[in-house]
Amino acid sequence: MKFVIKLFPEITIKSRPVRKQFITQLRRNIKNTLKYADIACHVQGQWDAIEVSIEDDAQEMPTRSTLQRIPGIAKILTVKEHNFKTFDDILDIAEQAYTQEIQGKSFVVRVKRTGEHDFKSIDVERYVGGGLLQRIPSARVQLKKPEYTVKMEIRKQRLLTISAIDQGMGGYPLGCIDGVLSLMSGGFDSTVASHLMSRRGLLTHYIFFNLGGTAHEVGVKQVAHYLWKQYASSHGVKFVTVPFEGVVAEILKNVDNSQMGVILKRMMLRAASDVAQELGIESLVTGECIAQVSSQTLRNLNVIDAVTDTLVLRPLICMDKPEIIDISRKIGTYDFAARMPEYCGVISVKPTTRARMDKVEAEESKFDFSVLKDAIEDKKVERIGAVLSSSDGILDVELVQVPDASDVIIDIRAPHEEEQTPLFLANNQIIKIPFYELMARLEDLPDDKNVLLYCAKGTMSQMHAQQLQQSGRENVKVFKPQ
Repeated sequence: MKFVIKLFPEITIKSRPVRKQFITQLRRNIKNTLKYADIACHVQGQWDAIEVSIEDDAQEMPTRSTLQRIPGIAKILTVKEHNFKTFDDILDIAEQAYTQEIQGKSFVVRVKRTGEHDFKSIDVERYVGGGLLQRIPSARVQLKKPEYTVKMEIRKQRLLTISAIDQGMGGYPLGCIDGVLSLMSGGFDSTVASHLMSRRGLLTHYIFFNLGGTAHEVGVKQVAHYLWKQYASSHGVKFVTVPFEGVVAEILKNVDNSQMGVILKRMMLRAASDVAQELGIESLVTGECIAQVSSQTLRNLNVIDAVTDTLVLRPLICMDKPEIIDISRKIGTYDFAARMPEYCGVISVKPTTRARMDKVEAEESKFDFSVLKDAIEDKKVERIGAVLSSSDGILDVELVQVPDASDVIIDIRAPHEEEQTPLFLANNQIIKIPFYELMARLEDLPDDKNVLLYCAKGTMSQMHAQQLQQSGRENVKVFKPQ
């Protein structure tokens, strides 16, 4: 089976060297992403499109779904390739491919050509349209707003019949533009901001400031891993955890209540800038939006940014909250954000909305900056692919390859994963609970039977099984079939 990848239009208007660079990078990204998804493929680059061939036709839907999440792609055409010599050959192929689709419907034929031919696209459209009308009496031609459009492409002496067209992400291929370091809290704003950077081709690394909540850290790692796995698995990125409990304690002890929020943000930017410099990253990303909360006024943002010379990008700066939430639903982070555990270590009673630099600096003079230095030095840098298996003791969870008939299987995959590759077991009860709902639905887990958590690669299920065991549920194990 073959897919034709149409480039994001902004790529096609680049200069010849840049366009070639982008196409080469996109071809490499497609190959790496499909390989990570265990889809065997052959990727061939073209000037105006990229062709992807897969060995197993049964993987059509997973392939289409994966391609839709790769930055740089405008459209994905699912096609079949045919050889032809005459218009009659094209008509015969079209009849075989589209008869079932146009029976009893109005239709129009649309053809695109690439290469040198002694005919025009409209000549093919008229010949095939008239021929189908004669051969399929129940169909009728309608040039405007037809019920079905017969779409074909002619590339030199090859004819491509198109069975499906999927919308891609757009944007630029990852790896063509510099990387960024995104301040990730796991909520709606930071997840959407991070996604928008990846969509634009910016390799997005993550930094999380742990204010004291273990559950929050686990939640942020999960959503960051999800964003990487869904939209950036062609590249390795880093996840940085900075222990900020001491910084919070120092602020609470020494800083005036009204200035705490702004000063905490300044401390985060200082730390993020140092980490970015160490990692060779030139820009930071935040999910801040004008006037959404007290620290996000123009005056406050100006005071916050003054602590660093590093460029701070704010892709959500003029978005409305409902718009941000809609994007989170579209990209799949809504459920993460809505259930994200929070740890609010610094809450001002009357936070300033018009911070004054002299007052902020006066309050910061009371702060022991060795605490911030220690926090930065104690940071933990991990590969994003390993963050879910980095908890201590995760290997102690028992893995079960063949469950007993009495074992209950809990499928903790996200709904879209479960729909694409449903789990079927003849002898076991299967309960579907997405991992982000697991802790809230503990009453659904039986106490008198073994509970086996299941996910695609076993990493997420091991982490959650460990958490449940630590909370006293010793009957929880992991189902990991061969």
